[in-house]
Amino acid sequence: MKRQFVSDAPNRVWLTGVTEHWASEGKLYCCAIKDVFSNRIVGYSISDTMTSRLAVDALASAVRRRGDVAGCILHADRGS
Repeated sequence: MKRQFVSDAPNRVWLTGVTEHWASEGKLYCCAIKDVFSNRIVGYSISDTMTSRLAVDALASAVRRRGDVAGCILHADRGS
């Protein structure tokens, strides 16, 4: 990506990240996937544990909503 987060069409470049939120019952984690072209969230997942399942479910959610995403680049930071 070389930090060039631009796209000329939908479903070509997606960004993802995980955020941690405090709730009265404890921590909640949210993984969201954003389409760079539309600047909209196209998939997400919420869980009380931060496991790989959180990211896999978010990606599955985005693919279900967007259909054919062959060739799409998914960029994630190097965090947890």
